[in-house]
Amino acid sequence: MGEFLAEGGCTCRAVRYRMVGKPLFVHCCHCRWCQRETGASFALNAMIEADRVELLQGKPEVVNTPSNSGRGQKISRCPVCRIALWSNYGGGGDVVRFVRVGTLDEPDRLPPDIHIFTSSKQPWVVLPPGMPAVAEYYDSAQYWPPQSLERRKALKR
Repeated sequence: MGEFLAEGGCTCRAVRYRMVGKPLFVHCCHCRWCQRETGASFALNAMIEADRVELLQGKPEVVNTPSNSGRGQKISRCPVCRIALWSNYGGGGDVVRFVRVGTLDEPDRLPPDIHIFTSSKQPWVVLPPGMPAVAEYYDSAQYWPPQSLERRKALKR
């Protein structure tokens, strides 16, 4: 089986990128911050090592924004159409990117592994039976696959 590759970019195609490798984990976040930032009911983010996201074209503009944790986040946006492509959160620093799954050419390839902050989920959003879901955040040791935990451990060395 070949390496996982997924390409994506902004609406105007000024910025294009490629994910080289499967994400560590995919969050569907229902917190009010994500709802406000996306203008939607949730954000779908694929967590992946920054060095596994290759820039193919253009250069995103980094916008520093506040976050619920108080540590802020850096949102990388297309400087032309302003689409958010990925974020780096204060807790993870610059080594982990939260790629916006909706910016992938084939977003269907990355369904969520977990729904988080469901305590503030819109009441009309119905989660699939058997899908992991937590009221706030979660313990990654409990939910992440072993290979993703190993990859994260390598980042902290």
